[in-house]
Parts: sequence; structure tokens; C-alpha cells
Amino acid sequence: MTGVPLPYWRLSLYYFFYFAFIGVFSPYFTLYLQGLSLSATDIALLMSQMQLMRLLAPTFWGWLADKRGRRVDIIRLSALCACVGFTGFFLTDNFLLMFVPMTLMAFFWSASLPLVESLTFAHLKDQPQRYSQIRVWGSVGFIVAVLLGGALLDDLPISDVPAMVFVVLLGILLMAFKLPEGLRIPRSGMAEAADEALASLGSVMRERRVWMLLLACFLMSSAHGVYYVFYSIHLDTLGYSKGMIGLLWSLGVLVEIGLFMIMAPLMKRYSLRALLLATYAVAAVRFLMIGWGGESLVLLLIAQTMHGVSFGVHHAASIAAVNQWFPRHIHARGQALYSSLSFGGGGLFGGVISGLVWEPLGAGWAFTLGSVFALAGWFCIAKGMTSDPEAPNSAALVR
Repeated sequence: MTGVPLPYWRLSLYYFFYFAFIGVFSPYFTLYLQGLSLSATDIALLMSQMQLMRLLAPTFWGWLADKRGRRVDIIRLSALCACVGFTGFFLTDNFLLMFVPMTLMAFFWSASLPLVESLTFAHLKDQPQRYSQIRVWGSVGFIVAVLLGGALLDDLPISDVPAMVFVVLLGILLMAFKLPEGLRIPRSGMAEAADEALASLGSVMRERRVWMLLLACFLMSSAHGVYYVFYSIHLDTLGYSKGMIGLLWSLGVLVEIGLFMIMAPLMKRYSLRALLLATYAVAAVRFLMIGWGGESLVLLLIAQTMHGVSFGVHHAASIAAVNQWFPRHIHARGQALYSSLSFGGGGLFGGVISGLVWEPLGAGWAFTLGSVFALAGWFCIAKGMTSDPEAPNSAALVR
């Protein structure tokens, strides 16, 4: 890999389309499902397939990538299969039948991000500080998609959402075939590497700081479960337009981008433990503001600026710890494990629980539950993460 130029734009554009998908899907697909007259519980169960597959799929795909020593082939296959799976939404609007395209799309879509994260670091080699310069394009993609989607849906019927999502999936597929492979383990050493990886993974996972961090990440994603499933529905019920909903979603990500620019000095000045404790405290306050103060645009604006901390800073600090605590030869599995347990397991648990709470108790108590999860995560970090990774490496790795 020596002398090979960094494929900056190919990696950046993949991140752009990957998170543009989230920018269309997360804010507007729940409104599409609501337009089909599905109940809150039905919507939560259907959307939970995204989190369920993020729990199950990344670990399998990460293991397969480590075993084969190649990531790009799997990234390309997963992008193609996600597109094919999603076409089922054009064939049915039946609640039970929609589980098939949702499950297929989610299983293959969720495969790629941990592998692309590992691939990006393989290309960066001794320049991990450039990660934020690449990853920031994912946030740009999200903002473009959520703003454009909101503007379009103020004039177009909500039934057009699946077509909008499919166009972005095609963009992911196109960029997947532009990605170059990074440094990989020689095939002659695959058996030995697999045994070593399994032993190393078990050793790392037995460390208290590791499993307590992963538990805290699970709880943080659980706290965000109600946000990702019901935030748009909450605002729509309160009378906000699709365009305003898109603006509020994008505001949080704009703050993330600003934090990207200062994460390296922040991580040099403050310990990962201090940063993480701050993110859980901010999240607890933020969800109370959304749940009980949603009628006030000012409170919603303040709450959305807090997203950059509760999600962006949290992810940056968490991924820094994971990248350092898991040895290089099991990076893909480490990233997959983090993604599975937090975004997958936590998102699944939080989304389903909020769906059960939403109709009988209302939005206020559903978001209050998110605050409780955040406080529980704060306790895990306070008690479990008593020491930090070394500052130089963690400071280099920002979301």
C-alpha cells in the first residue's frame, strides 16, 4: 500500500450516499408508514427490523471480511442485495408482507458501514487524523437528503418516499463499485489469523472497561430509539410542516459537522471518560425537552443543537476507544461488535419499547424513557470506564 494515494473522494462519496439514505429514510419513512394507517406499535415493529439486522448482520459480515481478508467484495454485494430487497416496497403495502423487503434491505444495508470504517482506516494507514475529513461527507449527505426530501414532500405525496429512498440506494451501489480494496491479510495466513482473532476478541471482551462501554453504548442507542422512530411523527402531530421537520433534523447534523472540526483538540484536552459522561448527561436533558416541550420551536431548536453532543461526540469518543482497544487484526470485528450492540441491539430495544409506550402514555413519557436510558448509560461509564485509552490515538479518531 506504500505510495498508493488516498482514495479520498471515492471514500467520501460512499459516506455521502450511505448517510443520505438515513437522511431520507429515518425522517420520512415513518411518515409514509403512518400514511398507510399503521399503528404506532406496528410502525415500531416494522422499523425495528433495521435495528435487528444491525444487531445480527454486522458481526457476521465482519467475521466473513476478516476470514476472507477482503472487504470491498462484501460491500459491493451488500449494496446490490439491499437495492433488490427494497424493491418489495413497490409491490405491497400490507403490514406483514412489508417485513420481507424491510428485513432483506436492512440485513444487507447494515453489512457495509463497519467494513467501510475498517477499509477507511486501512487506506489512511498512518494518517488517522484525516478520518474526520472523509467522514464529514456523510453528514453533508444526510443534510442534503433531509432538506431536499422535506422540500419535495411539501409538494409531493408521502407515497413517493419509497422511490426517493430507492434512488439513494442506487447511489450507494454506484459508489460501492468505485471503492478500492485496502491492506488485507495474506490468504496463506488466514487459518492462523482466524484463530488469533478469536482468541484476541475473547481477551478484549473480558476487560471490564470494554463491556461496560458497550453496555453504555447499548443504552445510549436505546435512548435514541424513540427519537429515530417517532421524532418526525411527533412533530407532524404537533403541526410542523415537512420542510420544518427536515430543517430540525438537519440542524443536529450541522452541529455535528461543527464538532468534527474541533473534536481532535477536544479529545486532546479532555479524557474520553469526561467526554462520554457529558454526552449522556446532555442526552438525558435533550429527550425531556423534546418530549415535554415540543410545542415550543425554541426548545426544539436547542434540543437539536444538543444532538451533536448526544450522538456525534458520543460516537467519536466510543469509536476512538474501540479502535484502540481492539488490535488491528480484529478491527473489523471490533467495529462490527460496537455497531451491532449499540445501533443494533440498543436501537431495537429502544424503538420497540417506545412503540409500546407511545399510544397508551403519549410522547412525553416515551421520550422520558429515553432520558432514563441515558442516565443508566452515564452510570455505566462512571463506574466501568475508570481509565482512558492513550490520548494520541484517541484524539486522532473523530467521527
